[in-house]
Amino acid sequence: MAGFSKADEQYRHYALSAHPAKVLMSACLPLALYQALQSIFKIFDALLASYIGAEAVSAVSCLSQITLMITAIGSGLAIGGSIKISEAYGRGDDTQVRQRVATVYAMAVLVSLLVVAVLIPFAEPFLRLLNTPEDLISSGAGYFRMEILTLVVSFFNTVYIAIERSRGHAKKILKLNLVIIVVKLGLSALFVFVLKGGLILIATATLISQLLILIYALVTMPRDEGAFRFSVKNVRMKRDTVLPLLNLAYPVSAEKMLFAAGKVVVNSMSGMYGALTVGALGISNNIGGLTTSWHMGFTDGAAPLISQNRGAGHYRRTLQLYFWLLGIDVAIGIIGLGLVSSVLPWLAGVFAQSESNFDAGFRDMIVDIHRWEMLGYITLGINSATLALLLGYGYTKLTLLLNVARVFVYRVPVLWVFQHFTALGAEAVGMTMMISNVCTGLTAAVIAVPVVLRIRKKIREEESGN
Repeated sequence: MAGFSKADEQYRHYALSAHPAKVLMSACLPLALYQALQSIFKIFDALLASYIGAEAVSAVSCLSQITLMITAIGSGLAIGGSIKISEAYGRGDDTQVRQRVATVYAMAVLVSLLVVAVLIPFAEPFLRLLNTPEDLISSGAGYFRMEILTLVVSFFNTVYIAIERSRGHAKKILKLNLVIIVVKLGLSALFVFVLKGGLILIATATLISQLLILIYALVTMPRDEGAFRFSVKNVRMKRDTVLPLLNLAYPVSAEKMLFAAGKVVVNSMSGMYGALTVGALGISNNIGGLTTSWHMGFTDGAAPLISQNRGAGHYRRTLQLYFWLLGIDVAIGIIGLGLVSSVLPWLAGVFAQSESNFDAGFRDMIVDIHRWEMLGYITLGINSATLALLLGYGYTKLTLLLNVARVFVYRVPVLWVFQHFTALGAEAVGMTMMISNVCTGLTAAVIAVPVVLRIRKKIREEESGN
């Protein structure tokens, strides 16, 4: 049986021995840039929708949160699989790497087939079940079905990218997604500006771009070298392989699903201030993504690094990675706050320009919401770094607790209080987002303390044992 390829063995040595800051930057910076481009990609979709009309913006904003609920299933599987694969990789156990890689891919296929069978024929009843406004269902059901097809493809792509990320192929991921973004943007512009198409064609462009990653993955996976090569014979649907993956995956899936569901609830509650408030909140979230996407990229890259070092027994090094990451994420939040605050009115105005007119009221609504929301950039950096530590150690139940609190303790009840006990308008939504994001970061800091102390205790025990 083949072990690790030469390149995989070299990266493993690098991840376990190079300076923590150097490893973080090399592993995370391409992923952060990728996430930032993805955020711009979402903004471009919103701009295309705004070109069609403000109602289209609201439809995309509302339905995107619902699709994120479904995406959570694949994300949980990808993150859970990545943690277990990284752990075995750091330990040098090529047999477990082979089995876990193949099994995670097989599970992704099963989940994709289940989603298609359930959601494509029952799209409209599903949207009504989630209290989606009827006018958005009528204008967005076809778009939603196309998004479901895209999700099925992206389930597999998410797993593929997570596995590639765990072996340090950050630059490869960046290059792949640059190609995909160029294709997506080109097709979207063609469909909207030249063919004068609607939301369904925007979703079609996304599907085509995701299919390109799928084709590349299917062609290269069986040709890979060493333990990360996919082979059907390595699929192991046995308790000792599947259960550890599911134990890590289900809290992540539940966390992301509940977080997205909470956003759906907030969107529904925001409708109290008018239908366009939903669109303005979605735009505000997209603007925030210009900063928080960098946090996400560093979390994506750091969690496997922490898991690899934990698997190798390098516990002190995991803390070094965490504290370096904490400093980087806080710095990103500070820089993002400074930059966005200086261009917010202009940026909001871009989204208020449709094909036929400029909607100053819509621009002002976006500004009113985001001037509050952006105050949480720095604390979200603390949250992001702590999530990487928790994921790297497999504490996915704590990540579930943290994100459930973010929405269902610090967000939904706060907005309810604002709506029932104050005379605030749409800015109440922004104030709610700010309170939620600040409190989440502070809660993450509190959760991190006992985790760090536990790791330090383990370090002392290891050192005294030697």
